[in-house]
Amino acid sequence: MSEAEKLDRIARLLEEIRDRQAESLALQRQQVDKAEKLQERAAAIQDRSAQLVGRVQRFVPFAMAVVVILIGYVSWLLFRFYR
Repeated sequence: MSEAEKLDRIARLLEEIRDRQAESLALQRQQVDKAEKLQERAAAIQDRSAQLVGRVQRFVPFAMAVVVILIGYVSWLLFRFYR
């Protein structure tokens, strides 16, 4: 094997390594993009969830007050009727 053939073979190997690295980097970029999209989606879901929890936290005390008032009213009606 001559010196020129050895150099040519080394050049081909280096080109192959470069090409594989480029493919690897492209794949990594795709994965990073997917991860960023998933992260953004998760953040949006968490924001909506926080809004929903906030609404529920405001609604539940009001609903409980209405239920207590209705129970009191029905109890008053029942005691008034049975006297």
